[in-house]
Amino acid sequence: MIVTERENLAKAQPGQLMEQREEELARAGIYRLLALLLSKPPDKETLRILDSLGDGASPIGEALRKIADKAKKLDADSIMDEFHNLFIGLGEGELVPYGSYYLSGFLHEKPLARLRSDLHHLKIQQRHNVMEPEDSMSSLCEVMSLLVAGEVNGSASLETQQSFFTKHLGSWGNEFFEDLKKAKSARFYSAVGDLGIEFINVEKQAFELDQ
Repeated sequence: MIVTERENLAKAQPGQLMEQREEELARAGIYRLLALLLSKPPDKETLRILDSLGDGASPIGEALRKIADKAKKLDADSIMDEFHNLFIGLGEGELVPYGSYYLSGFLHEKPLARLRSDLHHLKIQQRHNVMEPEDSMSSLCEVMSLLVAGEVNGSASLETQQSFFTKHLGSWGNEFFEDLKKAKSARFYSAVGDLGIEFINVEKQAFELDQ
């Protein structure tokens, strides 16, 4: 996972900006949820929180409801085994959740180098005790949550968010989440794949409208 030199959240202004700020925090929350679930399997307390998600009133709400349903039916130990089979396995899991792999077919290739350059520009650095490459889907979702919530040197512009999303996440996110949804080992994580697919599509459409 990735951390940054955080400044205080930009304070939401009254009136018409409040609704925009609420939308930004909701987007940041989805990114943060995906980052959490893709970085490690949920424990019992996290599952307890997850089982109240979603109202089914929108495609994303329905995807959240599916996660809630899975959280109620499956226990932490079985999801831990599922996570291991999907992402770790004996040397390599069923999926390889890294941008370089999806974009070039190999790890540690040019997509990772381009990402590291952009992270340096944003003053975001990986924790010293994290060994995995920065282009994991969990880390990229975490960075987007920071950008959207305004936790990277103040509020990041929509242009900055769109540029990072397009170059480093949107370019392979749909394919990854489709693979996750259909993975042989995926039970709980099939619902996470659904959420990722719906959310990536919404983000793409929103960024296109803002152009």
